[in-house]
Amino acid sequence: MSEIINRVAQSKLITFDLEELYPEGRRVVLDIKDWLHEGIILKEKEFRGALDDQDWSAYQDAYVALTCSTDAIVPGWAFMLVASKLNPFAKKVVIGKLEDLETSLYQTILEVLDLSPFKDRPVIIKGCSNKPVPENAYILAMSKIQQVAKSVMYGEACSAVPLFKKK
Repeated sequence: MSEIINRVAQSKLITFDLEELYPEGRRVVLDIKDWLHEGIILKEKEFRGALDDQDWSAYQDAYVALTCSTDAIVPGWAFMLVASKLNPFAKKVVIGKLEDLETSLYQTILEVLDLSPFKDRPVIIKGCSNKPVPENAYILAMSKIQQVAKSVMYGEACSAVPLFKKK
């Protein structure tokens, strides 16, 4: 009987798993509607007062997504003011949903990604994840890795979908 050989393990194939880059930490969606008059009108004096009364240390080392869940018209400076209160405590603050926050975190990580291990190599961007890796992170990873890789696939070594091959 012949020995079973793991050809995937012996290949030059690199598996890139975005889940391994996932920044640990608490995620918080902060809805500013509670600081608006009747949830829809921003009265500057009341708004500023509500922000002054807030315990911002509750957001220590958190990643924060700022949003307004009502149909209020919120001037841009309002989100900037909330961010100015959060900045001394939070690790990162963005406007949007939780997925926008995750995308922003991955964008920051992928901008400084060392591409040298992928140079002229076949790469599989692993598709399955147990952590909330946003779809935009896969697009960002593809854009970066494609610059240097010989080929890029998506999925697992046993069932990869080809996406790019250098000519």
